[in-house]
Parts: sequence; C-alpha cells; structure tokens
Amino acid sequence: MNAALIKEQFPILHQEINGHPLVYLDSAATSQKPRAVLDAVQRYYEWDNSNVHRGVHTLGSRATDAYEGAREKVAQFIGAERTQEIIFTRGTTTSLNLVASAYGPAVLEEGDEIVITPMEHHSNLIPWQQLARRTGATLKYIPLQPDGNIALEDAEKMITDRTKIVAIAYVSNVLGVVNPVKSIAEIAHRHGAVMVVDGAQSTPHMKVDVRELDCDFYAFSGHKMCAPTGIGVLYGKKHLLESMEPIEFGGEMIDDVGLYESTWKELPWKFEGGTPIIAGAIGLGAAIDFLQEIGLDAIHQHETKLAKYATAKLSEIEGLTLYGPREREVGLLTFNLQDIHPHDVATVLDASGVAIRAGHHCCQPLMRWLKASATARASLYLYNTEQDIDRLAEALVQTKEYFG
Repeated sequence: MNAALIKEQFPILHQEINGHPLVYLDSAATSQKPRAVLDAVQRYYEWDNSNVHRGVHTLGSRATDAYEGAREKVAQFIGAERTQEIIFTRGTTTSLNLVASAYGPAVLEEGDEIVITPMEHHSNLIPWQQLARRTGATLKYIPLQPDGNIALEDAEKMITDRTKIVAIAYVSNVLGVVNPVKSIAEIAHRHGAVMVVDGAQSTPHMKVDVRELDCDFYAFSGHKMCAPTGIGVLYGKKHLLESMEPIEFGGEMIDDVGLYESTWKELPWKFEGGTPIIAGAIGLGAAIDFLQEIGLDAIHQHETKLAKYATAKLSEIEGLTLYGPREREVGLLTFNLQDIHPHDVATVLDASGVAIRAGHHCCQPLMRWLKASATARASLYLYNTEQDIDRLAEALVQTKEYFG
C-alpha cells in the first residue's frame, strides 16, 4: 500500500500547525476521516435524513436501508455469523458497560471471579470493579511479564472454575502488545467462563474474526477506524444476547407496551432504545468499505514495518525510555524522554507540528506498574509514513535541546 497516496484522501492532514506541516501521531486516541466517510455522512444528512424503522415514506426507507446495511457490513467485517449479533452503541466504553450491566449481574454470585489484566483501559476495568462490588465477586488480575506481555501459564493459574468472566484487551493502548485472546478464550471456556474482548485498538489495524477467536463478546469503536465519533459496536453470541435483559428502555426497543408490563423486540433492536446513531452507523459502513478496499492485511503489514522503523529510530535517542516489547506488531510506541514531563514533550512537539498523546492514557494501574505517572505516546495508522517518524525523532531531539 502507498501511505502517501492514502494520506491524500484525508482532508484534515493537509494543514499547517504552528507553521509546520501536520504530522498526526495520535490515531490510538482517534483516527482521522477520509473523504469517502465525510461524503457518506454529508449525503445522509442532505438526502436521506429521517428516522429509521418508523416512517414508510421514501426518506425513512432509505435511511433504514442504509442503517441496517451498515450492520451487515459490520457483521461481515468481524466475521459474525448473524447480523442479530451486532449491537450499535456509542463506543467501546458503552459496549463493555452493557455487558457488565446486562450480563454480569445475571451470572455472578458472591465468591465468583472476574479475571482481567493490569494493562486494561479504564473502560475495561472500572465496569468490572463496579460489578464485583455489586455482586460480591472477586476481581483478579493476570500478572504481566517484564516486557508487558501475558504468559499463558499465568492465565491458566488465574482462571478457575469460579471464574465467570474474563475480559482482556486484544491490543494494549499503551504497551502495543497483542494479547493471545484466542488461547485465553479456550482456557476460559474450559472453566465455563465467557470471554470479553476489548477490540478498540485491534479492529482498526488487523483482520478480526470473532468466530475464529471464539470470544463471547467483542467491543470496538468507529472513531478509531476512520468512522465518525459516537458510534461503536458490541458483538455478542446470539444465545448470550438473547439471555440478557436490556438496560435502556423507551422507543424502538419495544414489542408491546401495556400499562403494567411490556415486552421487547428481538435482537438486535432490544438493545437499541431511542433514535439510534444513524449517521454514525452509515459513516462506519463507509469506513469499513474504505478499509476493506485497502485491505486489513496490507494495513497491518504497513504498521508492523513502520513500528519496526520507529522503534529503531527512537532507540537512537539518548535518554529516551521505550515501554513494551521491542518487537511489536502494531504502530504504537509509548515512551518518556529523560526527566521531561510528557505534557511538556507533547507541547514542544506540537510547536513543530507533531501531534502525540501525553498522560496516563486511561490506564493508571498500568502507569503504576511502569513506575511512571504519565508517558508520551505516538500511535500510527495507514496514513503515516517513515517521513512522519523522522519528523517525530527530529522534534524529540530538539525537545532535549530545548530543556537543556
């Protein structure tokens, strides 16, 4: 793939920041949007804007077809068996909270176990903390190896017959490690537990097949994969979703409403109360078309190559500490530069037109494990090039000089 040509399709990337051409290295926080996605959303609002599943007029029919067509694209994109297994949400956070709130209380009792890792994003940690508090369950952590990876023998020790839920990120948003979720799912299932996968950082960057992974739930966000903000997906195996009660009630998710009792629609609509995120879903469908035209395998290979180049480049900078494994499959590099605060690093880089993330990255337990209050993070995507990495390295050297 030609990243320079792909970059031409992203209008926002063709601007100057503080007098320098923009180098955007914060795609793990949110990706930029190609013209094809922007056009799809604009077309919906200009030509098809209507509520879905309600009006029988032409606009309503077109909007419904586009919305449900996006659901079909999502199902195909992640290898789901049925479109009923695709629930549209506001994002990964909402999807994980839905599982914790609608599935967790029905299966957990006092003394049962929830197993996660210290590398989890707060969105895949706090919901399980709260669920454990409500149910009396025990929250357990699979320990990390020195390089941040998970050892399967540790997973074997932590997951027991009392374990009901295992929830792990496919890719860490700080360390860049790719976790062996398929193998962990096998361990979980041997003990009768379900496997929940946080796919926020994996879905945009590599081919995902939920049936091959044999995960029970899989959550991801559209805005990290070239789609609009405010749209996400929860995949769940049909029999599990059917066993769950909705947690939001109102229009669109009902079958019949009486004065004292009500019944719900079938999947997936019983979990989509109210007017859904129609434009977001349509934008997500357009983003999937865009990514599939390039090819997820090509994107993954490009990022792996860039990650190798960036690791070598940053390792040459004296005083820079790079966290996570030396060999990485995804383009995500977290680091600190001498004793300069990451926010100061990011501010100086921004003066050179280089956009990176600084902070705890919604992973405070992991920051404590790293013995760092905060870190800087450069995250790459399909529109980044080796020249972008060179600009990053140059700006980091200038930052060292700036702080003496």
